[in-house]
Amino acid sequence: MHQLKIAFLLAFTLFPLVHYGQFTDEINSNRPGKSMSAFAVGKSIFQVESGVYGIKENHSILEYDANGIGVDLTLRYGALLEELEFIAELQYQNETFLTQTISTNKSALKQTVFGAKYLVYDPFKNYEKKVNIYSWKANHSFNWRQLVPAVSVFVGANFTFSDNPYSFSPESSISPKVMLITQNHFGDGRWVFVTNVIADYLTTEYPSYGYVLTLTRGFNKKWSGFIENQGFKSDFYSDAIVRGGAAYLINNNLQVDASISSSLKTTPSILYGGVGVSWRYDANYKEVHIKLDKQSGKKTSSKATKKAAKKAAEAKKE
Repeated sequence: MHQLKIAFLLAFTLFPLVHYGQFTDEINSNRPGKSMSAFAVGKSIFQVESGVYGIKENHSILEYDANGIGVDLTLRYGALLEELEFIAELQYQNETFLTQTISTNKSALKQTVFGAKYLVYDPFKNYEKKVNIYSWKANHSFNWRQLVPAVSVFVGANFTFSDNPYSFSPESSISPKVMLITQNHFGDGRWVFVTNVIADYLTTEYPSYGYVLTLTRGFNKKWSGFIENQGFKSDFYSDAIVRGGAAYLINNNLQVDASISSSLKTTPSILYGGVGVSWRYDANYKEVHIKLDKQSGKKTSSKATKKAAKKAAEAKKE
């Protein structure tokens, strides 16, 4: 059973690679993977990312089987600054556990997180790639700047309610969650590599530490595929998961996706897959224009350009 799951997962993750994928200047969704991208959605932009999934679980030592369904919802809103976004993550799961003699059910909000993400560093901000009209080789050589990642930080809190069957404690609690996020773009943005380093449930009896590594391949304006490795460790529960899937861009603000995941251990062995959708509302977004000062070669904002033009007109009248 375990070998069959691995073979099926590898076949599924390789399948999207023969198709084509979206560009990063369209909707910026974290789905269908579990990592968080370094970049914010943009000031005044509201984004919804949601999906449904089915889960199958088997524990070889405790000898139980579990089947269930779940819904996850992420709300993202850019406010105050272009680099800042506020995030709410909710996950509800319903499972039925079967042993040789007993059938039990549990359902609850498995995860409730509220927080904010801020882009600390963008290596391509105020950077313009120079074109060499005399050398094709120079224009197509490897850009070493791609090795420098964008860096973000996320700070939030877990809200756990009392008598939650997915919690290690029957009491309600609020605990911190922090993440360090990096993101690299290779091959003119067609390859994107994201890393998350996570410290979760801090200040509780069972803090958790983990990581997510996601490699995404875009092929054209419609299709993308990804593979992912996630690991987390705590005294309450530890696991390693491999994941893969595909996303399809319906239009600039709407994306659908599908994914499948499998744990690498058998205590318990977990297989789950799902489908989802991401939607962006950007009617209130005001684009930040950057213009090039031809005399100095420096970049200036449209506001600064208008101010300089006004001063020049006043001087001409005098």
